[in-house]
Amino acid sequence: MIKLLPTASSLKECNMELKVIKNEEQYQNYLNWVDELFNKQVGSDTKEGEILQVALLLIKQYEDVNYPVPMPNPIEAIKSKMKDAGLRNKDLVGKVGSKGYISSILSGKKPLTLELAKLFHRELNIPAEVLLS
Repeated sequence: MIKLLPTASSLKECNMELKVIKNEEQYQNYLNWVDELFNKQVGSDTKEGEILQVALLLIKQYEDVNYPVPMPNPIEAIKSKMKDAGLRNKDLVGKVGSKGYISSILSGKKPLTLELAKLFHRELNIPAEVLLS
């Protein structure tokens, strides 16, 4: 049976089984243990490193369930990507419509249609699930 060491003293002194994290106390114990192993710079090809990788998967699963990251607002995502790419409203005129229409979309006065979502997905590499949320 694989054990997880909450204090990271050594794997031989483990007193906690490596299993699905079910509460905040277990989660904090795993985080502390992982921090200690990171500080020790445990190699991924060692026994401790392999157990660490499994613990990280368990931590991620717990966080996905208990600390979900909300989807960004589609319009804010478009604005952010445009800013990152150095694009202005007028740069999209030929692809979306008039400058006024683009402004209306980005201000929320006009809806983001499926066709526009496809365009922004293709042109700005915004994930479809963000645009359709």
